Amino acid sequence: MHQNPATVTGLYRYPVKGLTPEHLPQVTLSTGQTLPSDRRYAIENGPSGFDPAAPLHLPKIMFLMLMRNERLAALRTHYDDATHVLTIKENGAETARGDLESAEGRAAIEQFFAVNFADELRGPPKILIADGHSFSDVNRKVVSIINLASVAALEDVIGQPVHPLRFRGNLHVTGWPAWREFDLMDQVISIGKTRLKIVKRTKRCAATNVDPVTAVRDLAIPKTLMDTYGHPDLGVYAEVIEGGTIAKGDAIEVEVPAFS
Repeated sequence: MHQNPATVTGLYRYPVKGLTPEHLPQVTLSTGQTLPSDRRYAIENGPSGFDPAAPLHLPKIMFLMLMRNERLAALRTHYDDATHVLTIKENGAETARGDLESAEGRAAIEQFFAVNFADELRGPPKILIADGHSFSDVNRKVVSIINLASVAALEDVIGQPVHPLRFRGNLHVTGWPAWREFDLMDQVISIGKTRLKIVKRTKRCAATNVDPVTAVRDLAIPKTLMDTYGHPDLGVYAEVIEGGTIAKGDAIEVEVPAFS
């Protein structure tokens, strides 16, 4: 038996932490993993001690990221899976490109950030990568889910539009009432044969204050959430417990626990 039908209305991945989201028409999820290539790379901002041979979770403050470096949002980046090439554009013009799996390619991208973000760097910028590692804000392999009705409720409080991409989620959902996602903690949702378990609420940081289109820091979202609702949370994290392919437009169902 199922309840609460809803729909996937957006799928996004973030190949490089802090850079442009990439819209996906569909994606294949694997048990216990993030979206493929999601947060596969990060840009180290000064020495972090990260060891690719023994990768450990690091706080986001170690990287260039939107919480502090809002100008990142003005860049338009694209990552090509087949070639591993990251392309960076500013104002429509390409300003850097490099194969992130090669030393030369990483150096080209690092040079771009060294020159263009010099005032915001604590040391030489370095592209970090470790096989199988995701530079997530949380120390587990998760998929982040944004309920668009919750974003709409926040818009009503603020009195102006709030772009859902401020929250840098992987799945956008319509059809749930506002804040329904918080009622689903430890429950399982199914999208076709794919099953995900909701495991954690997403605490928002100052990155959400940055408009993803204009790169202007123009709202106070964590403060607004705290003042209005008594918490800074919007969205949830889920772990993939059964993999499969999901696509924009797919129905989402909440599995009703079987009670013995």
